[in-house]
Amino acid sequence: MSDRPFQSRKPRFQRPHGKPGRRDPQARRPNFEIDTTILYGWHPIAEALRNGKRTIRRLLATENSARRLSEELDAPLPIEPEIVRPDEINRLLEPDAVHQGLYAEADPLPSPSVDTLSGKRVVLALDQITDPHNVGAIVRTAAAFDVEAIITTARHSPAATGVLAKSASGGLEHVPFMIVRNLGDTLTALGKLGFQRIGLDSSGEVSLDEIEISLPVVLVLGSEGKGLRQRTRDCCDVIGRLDMPGAIKSLNVSNAAAVCLYAVVKGASRSARK
Repeated sequence: MSDRPFQSRKPRFQRPHGKPGRRDPQARRPNFEIDTTILYGWHPIAEALRNGKRTIRRLLATENSARRLSEELDAPLPIEPEIVRPDEINRLLEPDAVHQGLYAEADPLPSPSVDTLSGKRVVLALDQITDPHNVGAIVRTAAAFDVEAIITTARHSPAATGVLAKSASGGLEHVPFMIVRNLGDTLTALGKLGFQRIGLDSSGEVSLDEIEISLPVVLVLGSEGKGLRQRTRDCCDVIGRLDMPGAIKSLNVSNAAAVCLYAVVKGASRSARK
């Protein structure tokens, strides 16, 4: 996994009046440590400031955005913002990033482990889903369905920062990431703890709505193109599929996550009431 805070294209630098020119030596991206979380945009930063577990190291804001933050939170900000012009934030981000006049550098949130998961809420595992926009959308959905944690691998997964955080629209503050070296080993360990392990794949042997779901449970989603890897499939108790009556038989992984989480959370809730 890259030690950059987000996947980036080569930045564009401009002369003072917006004309293309030579690289500005003062417009370099900061040399972030691997443990720095980059947040930008209204919802990610507003939710981070509301989150008592999140430590903000630095907050940059335009004058209007700083005023709006104070009014929205209706409380003193936990850190004094540095008032800057929008182009000062532009220099720190990808060319197309929509930062809405807000940018922050923060510590990562505490991460759960196999042993600290309560098993009282659904856990989600992502098998090498690499697109940060898709993962961010999944995080937002996971927050809506009160998912306890999202398990991802240290490699072939986007970091919980930058583009992913923006796409999650504040959801990153409510669903912790559990980053593991080997997903198969982690699923095996969860199985020993009594977790029901449900994989999702278009070739699944049973429809998801036919699976009797009970807590503790972990739902496993495969990558955008290849789906679940063979070892991941082997470590699941059942591979479910989504049966769709329309002409389109497949969904984007973030859309599939929303449908599946609804079904799994509802199924687990029914089981808990029995």
